[in-house]
Amino acid sequence: MKKNIIYQGDCIEILNKKIDAKSIDLVFADPPYNLSGNALKWKGNKTGGDWYMVNEDWDKMTDKEYLQFTNDWIAGCHQALKDNGSIYVSCTHHNLAEIMMVLKKLGFKINNVIIWQKTNAMPNMTKRVFTHSIEFIVWAVKGKNWKFNYEDLKKINPDKQKDGSIKQMRDVWQLPLVQGKERLRGANGRAAHPTQKPEELLRRVIIASSNKGDMVLDPFLGSGTTAFVAKKLGRDWIGIEKNETFAKLSKLRLHI
Repeated sequence: MKKNIIYQGDCIEILNKKIDAKSIDLVFADPPYNLSGNALKWKGNKTGGDWYMVNEDWDKMTDKEYLQFTNDWIAGCHQALKDNGSIYVSCTHHNLAEIMMVLKKLGFKINNVIIWQKTNAMPNMTKRVFTHSIEFIVWAVKGKNWKFNYEDLKKINPDKQKDGSIKQMRDVWQLPLVQGKERLRGANGRAAHPTQKPEELLRRVIIASSNKGDMVLDPFLGSGTTAFVAKKLGRDWIGIEKNETFAKLSKLRLHI
């Protein structure tokens, strides 16, 4: 099996044909949330520049199609993971139920549902609901004896005890949406990928559930953050990305 490579193609097919069974220590997945279908945008936003809601063909499925898709890609990850492997799945309230249901159905044990609180969340444009400022990261494990680097997480936890000493990392992470130099942009100045994840989020996930030399897999590589951070932390990695433009973006970011 090849490592430190980006496969451009359908993740379900590649998981079943290119990835060895029980070869992966950690999966981080940021799948489509199935939210597209409109073209909401906010030109001239003062807090973070022009804003465009995700509206991509890969993010449009019926409820039945989405549930089957979720089952198939998670099943592929289950096959690829070692017997003590971990999977982290990024989601919102829109697809949390499907993710949880399929993980349980396939025999995963859900250890935590981490809340990512976005400190610079976009304001509510419709004024009809509470402002959405969180996403979830579901952490589940396959089998027993999973890796959890508790002490390492304490060392990188920005929250401290009252006396300044290190503190346990909790399941609420306050992190901003990607902005500034970290945000990848196209020639038109717009974000090169609509859902680029913060490097700090991936740093915590990778440190928590893998060790140096372990294999990290991202079946929806997107802008390449998982591979980029895994490489920095001395892990091997595999990325899968269906969209040719995003696959090229990730290769440029990783200099491969």
